[in-house]
Amino acid sequence: MRKTGIALILSLFLTITIAGAQPRNLDKIAAVVGSSIVLKSDIELRYANALASGMPPNDSYKCDILKSFITQKLLAQQAVIDSVTVTDDEVDNDMDRRMRNMISKAGGQDKLEGFLGRSLLQYKDEIRGDIKENMVAQKMQAKITEKITVTPLDVENFFKKTAKDSLPTFNKEVEVGEIVFQPKLNDAEKEDARHKAEELLARVKKGEDFATLARLYSNDTGSAPDGGDLGFADRNTFVKEFAAWAFRLKPGEISPVFETEFGFHFLQVLERRGEQVHVRHILIMPAVTQASLERAKLKADSIYTMLIKNKNYPFSTAAATYSDNRETKFNGGMMLNAENVEVRSTYIPTDKLDPLVALTVDTMKVGEISKPQQFTESNGKKDYKILYLKSATDAHKANLKQDFPKIKQAALDDKISRTVSQWFEKRRKETFIKIDAEYQSCPQVNGWANVPLSAQTKPQ
Repeated sequence: MRKTGIALILSLFLTITIAGAQPRNLDKIAAVVGSSIVLKSDIELRYANALASGMPPNDSYKCDILKSFITQKLLAQQAVIDSVTVTDDEVDNDMDRRMRNMISKAGGQDKLEGFLGRSLLQYKDEIRGDIKENMVAQKMQAKITEKITVTPLDVENFFKKTAKDSLPTFNKEVEVGEIVFQPKLNDAEKEDARHKAEELLARVKKGEDFATLARLYSNDTGSAPDGGDLGFADRNTFVKEFAAWAFRLKPGEISPVFETEFGFHFLQVLERRGEQVHVRHILIMPAVTQASLERAKLKADSIYTMLIKNKNYPFSTAAATYSDNRETKFNGGMMLNAENVEVRSTYIPTDKLDPLVALTVDTMKVGEISKPQQFTESNGKKDYKILYLKSATDAHKANLKQDFPKIKQAALDDKISRTVSQWFEKRRKETFIKIDAEYQSCPQVNGWANVPLSAQTKPQ
């Protein structure tokens, strides 16, 4: 009953990191797939990437990489037939995301370029083709499986065919709702943050380096290590106040200090590309005060009292009306399983809950709401919450009655896997595939070559 999914079949190895700086050695063709080739140096490069990511040395892993290349080539070639494409903007966005991650790991753009032995522009030009082919392959893969569904009868048959000793045991799971009350600062409490942002803006205008100040002072932990660089993004990526300045300014211009729900920012536009803008920013977040926490608690107490007195008032309505958590307020206040967001499951194993939430609901009865308590979120911010225990399921062996959504997902994954396997089996038989003799012993691609062994390339 484990999740199979396409990833286990294709293993496209899409992460390209600093290890990709190694020069390509075009000394040998490892495989020919239709009109495309896979170089031995391509395999070695991705293997080096895996080692750089922490994987212990394992030569057999190169066979997995070869399989991933062949499947990628098959998908990309079918994509041409089916007119499946990706736009230059999509490729640029993906590359910018990768570059930001690499810069962060390297400790800055200068250090990364020193390690690469070339500029980022040169490196991006080198990997662009590989990135684009990966993205096309992913899109083609999605098209192959987009219409796959399972009926209740499919789910039941899948469950019946699963060996009983293979059925998993699920830990205790709960459905938990929340109403979140975040501290709201008044203008006086925000003044220190605004003043600090204004001081930093003045320093930038006097000639100090924007990126250095962002690394030292910006409260945006995601972009600060990159000098405040947010890469290319469209208007919908940003909150409206930020987008307004990002798309109003010309390249090189710097905004005044402005406020969003996150705090006080100023930004600089670095480049415009159609409906995409490349900006960097500095964020100063106001510190939560004790007075603002007390105001949040008073509000939480009043809503709790209202819910206790009015038993017919739906918790979901209260969450939609009063909660400050945008992720849950329009979901009836219900938390989602972070490990299964795609299917929006509200069933959460208790060991995956915030420890204080788990401790609280462990003392509650189904249908009960908790008194407001103070919580500290993963980002360090404090707030107050009212919790609601909608359901609780004890640890148990998987069964259709209690676990239908999970079994349905497993059945869907299984059907997708079988569909993709069948597609590849048919496609590879129709495509000219030649594998170098050095890789003939790879069990992952055993039988994939449709050229006689005597015609295979001999090791060089």
